[in-house]
Amino acid sequence: MGKKKSSTPAEEHLLLPQHPERPDAQATPIVDTHTHLLSTFSLYRSKYKEGKYATVHDFVREVYRGHGVEAIVDVYCEAPFQKQWRELADSALTEEDRKSRWGGLEYWFVMGVHPHEAKEYNDEVEREILEAMAHPRCVGWGEMGLDYHYDNSPREQQQEVFIRQLQHAVRLGKPLTIHTREAEEDTERILKEYVPKDHRIHIHCYTDSPEWASRMLQHFPNLYIGITGVITYATNLNTSAVIREMAASSQPPLRILLETDAPFMTPSNIYNTLKEVKGRLPLSHSAMIPWTAEFTANIANEAAPEGTRWDVERVLREGRENARRMYGV
Repeated sequence: MGKKKSSTPAEEHLLLPQHPERPDAQATPIVDTHTHLLSTFSLYRSKYKEGKYATVHDFVREVYRGHGVEAIVDVYCEAPFQKQWRELADSALTEEDRKSRWGGLEYWFVMGVHPHEAKEYNDEVEREILEAMAHPRCVGWGEMGLDYHYDNSPREQQQEVFIRQLQHAVRLGKPLTIHTREAEEDTERILKEYVPKDHRIHIHCYTDSPEWASRMLQHFPNLYIGITGVITYATNLNTSAVIREMAASSQPPLRILLETDAPFMTPSNIYNTLKEVKGRLPLSHSAMIPWTAEFTANIANEAAPEGTRWDVERVLREGRENARRMYGV
């Protein structure tokens, strides 16, 4: 039998054109507030075994080149943690290294234990997180939270580990990166019990109900809703509903953070630009955020008051400023 032809698009298609509504990438910089860089690079190497990028630094410098990716917040949330976290974080300590190794990118990271991994949480894992919290490039604790969709760890254990992490993060004054899925009641109860109202909170990759988002935004003035490419998926109506409610509000800013959750959540509308690509790209990356911003702008315009208009660049500016408020990056 003949060898089956791969349906994965050629590696060159990872090098994206500029978004057509964002001609000057440097004028509206991208901050990807939630990406999994080691997972993205590992998937890249598995899909493109003869790929031209041999290291994470090579991948970032070349794939992000010219797209105005100013900063990323890398996320470590497995237990035990991949030991490369320290190597990557240390490689971004000096401005010289950030220029030569990262192509000028500001590399930041957060660390915590995902609810899927709650059953693996122990004192040793916690010690490593606490050590990471002292690193100069660490800007938060997470992602952590509750996931009742998959229930990969028992719910009681998820709650115990979530609370334990929150108590440490609040004590240290670290911003919180929260994962919650189909666990609205328990996540709300725990956050309101253990987190001060003015604490900085990022509800990552939001897909839960608009009613829950509204309650949390009202209670926590420094809480932001994370918007990934999943907003573009026909199976997800909740995230768009949240954007409409925000856009219709008398408060003009969108309290959102733009993120990829790379290597997942490639925006589906990117193929309106990549018409020549056959098949689907095997991974997402930070330079795709303008397409998420485009979809978000279009949704916001459906509900915005007369005289208010959102476009790609305005959403990117909003996301950039909110990243500064949330993580100080």
